[in-house]
Amino acid sequence: MEFKHKSVLLEETIEQLHIKPDGIYVDGTLGGAGHAFHVCERLSEKGRFIGIDQDEAAIATGKERLAQFGEKVTIVRSNYVNMPQVLHQLGIQHVDGILLDLGVSSYQLDNAKRGFTYREEDALLDMRMDQRQEMTARDIINGYSEQELYRIIRDYGEDKFAKNIAKHIVRKREEAPIETAGQLNEIIRAAIPAKVRAVGGHPAKRTYQAIRIELNRELEVLKESLDQMIDLLNDEGRLCIITFHSLEDRIVKSSFKKNENPCICPPGFPVCMCNKESKGRVVTRKPIIPSKEELEENSRSKSSKLRVFERKKKM
Repeated sequence: MEFKHKSVLLEETIEQLHIKPDGIYVDGTLGGAGHAFHVCERLSEKGRFIGIDQDEAAIATGKERLAQFGEKVTIVRSNYVNMPQVLHQLGIQHVDGILLDLGVSSYQLDNAKRGFTYREEDALLDMRMDQRQEMTARDIINGYSEQELYRIIRDYGEDKFAKNIAKHIVRKREEAPIETAGQLNEIIRAAIPAKVRAVGGHPAKRTYQAIRIELNRELEVLKESLDQMIDLLNDEGRLCIITFHSLEDRIVKSSFKKNENPCICPPGFPVCMCNKESKGRVVTRKPIIPSKEELEENSRSKSSKLRVFERKKKM
């Protein structure tokens, strides 16, 4: 199956990166190389692009789609949390821009074998971003305690029926292991009142999101990466991050704010005593969201938000 993914907020992201033709740019979530292609075509022969992704299919697609840009492109299979080590191995200390598109790709959602979607009833529950990883969604569903399931569905899925869903999962798996999307969907439907199921989206959506986030450590990886990515930026370099749900967006917003104003002194202090210095400025006081035209063309862009941080000039 071909790796297809329509890049969200493409024009806005390219504009906000402020691409310098001779600069060095990193895409930490290469995906279908949509954003990457437009970055690379703006680079001179002296410019350089590094694409990072943990998905084998994304790596293969990226190499094919960016082949025309030759030696200016380097593609590495890894998690973006390892970006400092990846760049160090390439002899790069600092870069002029970094991009993260945190959404699940259309390829991953539409390929039933990857087990991300609740729409394919026969699909095995997998959800691994990196298929070298041994643990799958099935291991979480069949192995986590009721309390652990409740925690992740409540915290990562923000589902008000989390407790009942966890209880139903544990009760049902005592009869036989839960293996497919269809089995899990049926359990979730039974745990949610009929009048609630009748409105809104698919009743399983939040639970699937929660399990995917837990399995791939998505929020932990994001938290661990933000400060170090800002430290990798050259003067006036920019970090552009596209999020797709409130949990990610909250983390990015908080981190950007802290890096802009890290002072921890009490508000009444006339002079800062903590000596914590700002690393730059938040470019986007409010997140950039898709245009009406993009929403009409790509429904999956609906919840996307772009936030941008610019590294200040070092004295």
